[in-house]
Amino acid sequence: MKLGIMFANSGPFANPEMLAHLATTAERCGFESIWTVEHVVIPQDYKSPYPYSSSGKIPGGEDFDIPDPLLPLAYAAAVTKTLKLGTAVVILPQRHPLYMAKEVATLDKLSNGRVMLGIGSGWLKEEFDALGLDFHVRGRRTDEAIEAIRVLWRENVASFSGKHFNFSQVKSYPKPVQPGGVPILVGGHSPAATRRAGRLGDGFFPAFGNPDRLKGLFAMVAEEARKAGRDPNRIELSCMARARLDEIKAVQDLGVRRVVLGPPAFDKDGLTRGLEKIADEVLSKL
Repeated sequence: MKLGIMFANSGPFANPEMLAHLATTAERCGFESIWTVEHVVIPQDYKSPYPYSSSGKIPGGEDFDIPDPLLPLAYAAAVTKTLKLGTAVVILPQRHPLYMAKEVATLDKLSNGRVMLGIGSGWLKEEFDALGLDFHVRGRRTDEAIEAIRVLWRENVASFSGKHFNFSQVKSYPKPVQPGGVPILVGGHSPAATRRAGRLGDGFFPAFGNPDRLKGLFAMVAEEARKAGRDPNRIELSCMARARLDEIKAVQDLGVRRVVLGPPAFDKDGLTRGLEKIADEVLSKL
C-alpha cells in the first residue's frame, strides 16, 4: 500500500516554503506521492453543487489560493528525488491536448519519470461558461483528449481526428520518460467516470473511502474493462481516506493500492509532527 498527500498546491501550500516543506518531509517519511488540484477560476456565487461536501461548496471558499496544478509539481520535483507527483485532478476537457501532452511530458522529463496524470471532466458549469466551453459535452472532450494525448506521446509524427480535437502530422517533444507514457488516472465517481476508467484509464481514483461504495464502483470498472477487451487487474485503484489503519486496510482488501490523505496540518511544525505520526502509526504497519 502506498500513501499520498492531497491538496499540495492549495491554501498555505501556494507558499513556496510550505510546498517545499510538504514535499521534502513527505519524501523523508516514506510517502509515495503528493497531489495537486485544479480550478482555473472560481466564479463568484456559483450554483453548481460541489460533489464532495454536504454543503455543496468548495472547502476554503471562493478566495482560497488554488495555483496551477503542474507548476508546483515542477517546483516539488526540484527539491525531491523519489517522491511521485500527481494531479487529482486536472480538468481535462478545459485543456487542449497539444498543450497538455507537452506540459506533462516536460514535467515527466524534469522529474525523471515521476509524474501521474489524474484527470476529471469537471463539475463547475460556471467555470466552463467563463472559458467559453460547452459544459454538456465535457465527457466526450475528455475521452478524445485522453486518446489524443497518448497519440502525441507514442508517435514521432502524430495525427488525431475527432469531433472536438483535430491535428495532422505534428511532432511533440520531449516524450515522457516513463515507458508507454505518463499513467493517466481517471478521477470521479459518476457512472461516466467509472466507465471511462474501465475503457481508458491506467488507474481509477474516486475521492472517498467508503468500502461499500467503492466495491460497487470497482466492479463497474472491471466490467467495463472486460467489455473493452482490457485486463481489469492492470487498472490501479486509488482512493481517499482518513489516516486510520483500520480504514486503510479495509480499502486495501478491496484491491486499493494507493490511499491519498488530506494534509495533517497547515503549518510547518504541525505538518512535520503529523506526517511523522502517520508514518509511524499507519505507514509502517501496512
